Amino acid sequence: MAFYIGGKSNLDIEAFEQWLFEDGKAFKTIESYVNDVHGFKVYLNEKSKDIPVLARFTFVRYKEHLMKEHYAVSTINKKINSLKVYNDFLLMKGTVSDTYIELKRDQIKIAAGSERTVDALSEEQVEKLLFYVENKNKVSLRNKLIVYLLLYTGVRVSELVGIQLEDIDYLTSNLNVIGKGGKRREIGLRKDVLQLVREYRNEERSMSAFCDSPHLLVSQRAEKMHRDAVRDWLANVGKDIGFKLHPHIFRHSFCKRLLKKGVDITTVSKLVGHSTVNMTAKFYIQTTRQEKQDAVDKL
Repeated sequence: MAFYIGGKSNLDIEAFEQWLFEDGKAFKTIESYVNDVHGFKVYLNEKSKDIPVLARFTFVRYKEHLMKEHYAVSTINKKINSLKVYNDFLLMKGTVSDTYIELKRDQIKIAAGSERTVDALSEEQVEKLLFYVENKNKVSLRNKLIVYLLLYTGVRVSELVGIQLEDIDYLTSNLNVIGKGGKRREIGLRKDVLQLVREYRNEERSMSAFCDSPHLLVSQRAEKMHRDAVRDWLANVGKDIGFKLHPHIFRHSFCKRLLKKGVDITTVSKLVGHSTVNMTAKFYIQTTRQEKQDAVDKL
């Protein structure tokens, strides 16, 4: 059964989203799947208006496109998983008549101990960014606080915008974070971060139309800052200072910097809210290509 993009036809993303909801998927999971399918739709629309919504050849071409664009392997595999779920949905609806994606065959495999696929900021980049946010003409107190919180707490962007005033304990210098699955964790705050929170609340935030908001970070238009606004601002900063910035690179940097400074992996895992220590090790205990070369050169 052929289903084409064009005219009144579309990828039926809304129906897919509803199907995921009725299947009991978590909000974040639904959002991730839908965003990935939307990205696939954009790719197909750029190629032609008369391409089957999903077929083996469209999927393979899209995977090749992602690889040519140098997407991280983990990102490509996540998108493949999302499209596999979407394939299941289309099969259930009768829109397609076959399973075009098999995870074991199609996901990119990485041997244990191969080169790290997690991007993190170097110490030089961290210093350059910290110097940049000191410029009061370019960076507001709120945006400076965003950088400090991401860099020194390792929170996810969804957790960042979800921080409420009551989540900060000034006596114990702790931040209470609600993570995935509603799980709470405590993260200690550095003195400079806590001081910046006070400055932002007493100065810039107190003048906001949403100064009575329960949320720490407010925007000019809403009582809670949207994570897309964080992403967009960081992307613009990255263009100014010469390297890519996105919220999750701070989380990666937080973990890798702590491990390099000798913090045990169990503590790092608890700070970032990983479900297991193995998950932390999978992403952050990696051997780089240069480290392996240096080891061989010692023979």
